[in-house]
Amino acid sequence: MFNALLLDKQDDRTVAAIQSIDESRLSEGDVLVRIEYSTVNYKDALAITGKGPVVRKFPMVPGIDFAGVVEESGHADYKPGDRVVLNGWGAGETHWGGLAQLARVPGGHLIPLPDGLTTRQAMAVGTAGYTAMLCVQALERHGALATDGDVLVTGANGGVGSFAIAILAKRGHRVVASTGRMSEEARLRELGAADVIDRATLSAPGKPLAKERWAAAVDCVGSHTLANVCASLRYGGAVAACGLAQGMDLPASVAPFILRGVTLLGVDSVYAPREKRLAAWRGIASEVPVDTIDAVAEDVALGDVVEIAGRLLGGEIKGRVIVDVNR
Repeated sequence: MFNALLLDKQDDRTVAAIQSIDESRLSEGDVLVRIEYSTVNYKDALAITGKGPVVRKFPMVPGIDFAGVVEESGHADYKPGDRVVLNGWGAGETHWGGLAQLARVPGGHLIPLPDGLTTRQAMAVGTAGYTAMLCVQALERHGALATDGDVLVTGANGGVGSFAIAILAKRGHRVVASTGRMSEEARLRELGAADVIDRATLSAPGKPLAKERWAAAVDCVGSHTLANVCASLRYGGAVAACGLAQGMDLPASVAPFILRGVTLLGVDSVYAPREKRLAAWRGIASEVPVDTIDAVAEDVALGDVVEIAGRLLGGEIKGRVIVDVNR
């Protein structure tokens, strides 16, 4: 038996409760992981509260990421005692996820935890930091960051945005942060932002082409914001798009693409291939200021998650939430 946060449907509403569950109910897979830490991401909060169509089937254990230790393995790459991390692959959506003490998953969904990172630190970084690193590496492969000029990060106060600022600043780029919470300007500058702008300057409908401002960008917002980012990229610039906080639509023009040669790079963290995952986590282990992030992360127990989910959607949570699933 193990403890887990279980979601179920009752009268068309999502009900969440901590339950003791028999191991035989776990999802299919060839590796059994004893989870030590998970997190509460925005997607998890939507699933737990029922405010977003995240869960594809019920009952479901939410949690799109976790870190822990292999307990049993039928996969050639892993043996009992190995420390591993999982991000995405439908965890918490199509199969049981990380807000539990145990998980059974396909070995191909796991990544060995890099040396120098604890399982807690891995979840202090979590899917947010992993996605931010994927975005930065996508821009680097494209060559956009070699261009002199400011790099814009939208949705800067969110998890992905905050990590993107820290990573880009550490790599020597001048970062401009766009946020709807200007009261957090000091924190964003501490992360490495050289300038902070109000998201209102980008979130309204704009022109097909605007003044060239950014050499590159990481966009966590979508909709009009992403359209305006594309319109204001410098010639040959690129934007890595990974979020939809403003919306899934893209009311843009082809003008930036055919007149300035800009590039829109889609970044998927859920089904990214293993090689990209390994590269991202290597980058995290060597570059992300984990000690700083670790110090400002909030540790909560599994029983606190439902309340935390509501607060997260209400914009009341700052920094990372780490879930110790064993307390």
